[in-house]
Amino acid sequence: MTLLLGLTGSAGMGKSTVAAMLRRQGVPVFDADAAVHRLQGPGGALLPAIEALHPGTTGSRGVDRQALGAAVLHDRAALRRLERLIHPAVAAERRRFVRRHGSHPLVALDIPLLFETGSAAEVDRIAVVSAAAWQQRRRLLARPGMTGPKLARIRALQWADARKRSRADVVIPTGGTKARTRAAVVGLVACLRASLRR
Repeated sequence: MTLLLGLTGSAGMGKSTVAAMLRRQGVPVFDADAAVHRLQGPGGALLPAIEALHPGTTGSRGVDRQALGAAVLHDRAALRRLERLIHPAVAAERRRFVRRHGSHPLVALDIPLLFETGSAAEVDRIAVVSAAAWQQRRRLLARPGMTGPKLARIRALQWADARKRSRADVVIPTGGTKARTRAAVVGLVACLRASLRR
């Protein structure tokens, strides 16, 4: 039996750091963001459909993320059409990943929009990565191209951190030291593996 751990958290909460820590514990981690990049990158399977929806947003290098973001971030209907294209393709990649790693007792699915896309029903446990709102804001505003208004739009599309934490089986803190976060990850993996041996 493979236990599926859903790993999620709002943008800027440190989810990539936690995913890397899980990998170091020997846990295979499916990266939904990386799957999106493959599907939208050079030669990506979704490029023709995205170009049909939003002409001029793709090219030889794949999706022009700035152009596509400008086309959908202010238009909820356009964003929903894009999501109806992307989410099923990512879900198919996720299923293939789980099948490939079926011999592992524990597999983590790193899905930023785990709750928003209804994917929470597909996992056995949910870990939410969380830090203080001011830390999240500082991390996001340090990213290239990020602005206050863009950050506000991104936050509006995601569940609030408190709402995510209320649905979590475990909350992994990322606002303190890396050692504290690592200890939480190591403890979580140990508990989940022990539960499978019972």
